Amino acid sequence: MQRTVKAELRHNLLTRLKSGENRFPGIVGFDDTVLPHLERALIAGHDLVLLGERGQGKTRLIRTLIGLFDEWTPVIEGCEINDHPYEPVCVRCRRLADELGDALPVTWKHRSERYGEKLATPDTSVGDLIGDIDPIKVAEGRTLGDPETVHFGLVPRTNRGIFSINELPDLAERIQVALLNVLEERDIQIRGYALRLPLDVLLVASANPEDYTNRGRIITPLKDRFGAEIRTHYPLELSLELELIRQEARLVDLGAEVPDHLIEIIGRFTRLVRESTAVDSRSGVSARFAIAGTETVAAGAVRRAALTGEEPPVARVCDLPAVVPTLLGKVEFEVSEEGREQEVLEHLLRRAIAETYRRTLGPADLTGLLDKFDSGETVDSGELVAAPELLRRVGKVPGLAKIMERLGLTGESPGQAAAALEFALEGLFLTRRLSKDDAGGTSTYRT
Repeated sequence: MQRTVKAELRHNLLTRLKSGENRFPGIVGFDDTVLPHLERALIAGHDLVLLGERGQGKTRLIRTLIGLFDEWTPVIEGCEINDHPYEPVCVRCRRLADELGDALPVTWKHRSERYGEKLATPDTSVGDLIGDIDPIKVAEGRTLGDPETVHFGLVPRTNRGIFSINELPDLAERIQVALLNVLEERDIQIRGYALRLPLDVLLVASANPEDYTNRGRIITPLKDRFGAEIRTHYPLELSLELELIRQEARLVDLGAEVPDHLIEIIGRFTRLVRESTAVDSRSGVSARFAIAGTETVAAGAVRRAALTGEEPPVARVCDLPAVVPTLLGKVEFEVSEEGREQEVLEHLLRRAIAETYRRTLGPADLTGLLDKFDSGETVDSGELVAAPELLRRVGKVPGLAKIMERLGLTGESPGQAAAALEFALEGLFLTRRLSKDDAGGTSTYRT
């Protein structure tokens, strides 16, 4: 059965809606906000623009749309623009259909091949997107008036599929004009050719709202031709932030365990940075900020294990300070904060640790740990102190099992016990029940 791209997407989307199947796998935090608008746009058959700050998952969301295609679709073999065997549109395929009839060679294209993408850069040309004259074909003897001398651009090569333009406002305005016909008349024009090539394509673009005034803008006629404009956002709740971090951080590849309380700290840290008045809210704080921070913490545990022989690697609070210099370049600060950037992030990280401590261990009885310091003893920890060594320095702690239970640490490895103890020590310091001296990568906890 021959269907247009938009009819195919509409049919398959409605089928999944009726069955309750996941329509957009891997997308977190948009279920009640962005996705209903996207589904309405697809059902209506609208080309669309996704507006949102960096790192909100716009490109990821666009790429999931190909999952709504049929798994396989027939195309004429050798066609540059994926013509349907029943209705060829390019000159070559129409000629072949007339010559061969039912013997027209057909092949099958997988849905993953029906997606095209272009990052809008200032050097993008009309030829890149739409097409141009192919000098090699002219040199082979064809005349300039021959439509087969045309070299098709990315948009027609994605015919019968989805084409995405990322950061659309970065595209020069004179290049944006070339897309007007694609969106309205559904055809393309190449130089002086009398070539009408009806395209069957869903055009999707992404943009940062601030791009309208900073780096460029989407020209008004082009904005008018998009059927829907959909706003994206960062995760609205901490639980969604944490779900996204767990989904995207490559912890299995790194081979380290990052306990839940550390992931919560990084999630809270990310949200505090987004809300901070010291940070330029127009730029946003990408989800990649939290993901990279989690991977950095895991890498710290793997490095410690390699240097000390600790196995298995388990991340601890001592691995958190390293995320500040690592993530500093991912944040745009207000001009008034120049020179204080690292100080701001360090303060927000301490707040995130304290908030997580109050939620998890705040109500817990930690007198068994505090009693260790009554006689003036100290405990030294740091990123190169192995878990067994830290446990030896602290000694036996009454109630340690309950502390681990409150943190969701159900294993019995020294790494998990050390992670729980060090978090408790840091929380006691931040709530002013212990003191701490930092020197040369070593933290000394004392009364």
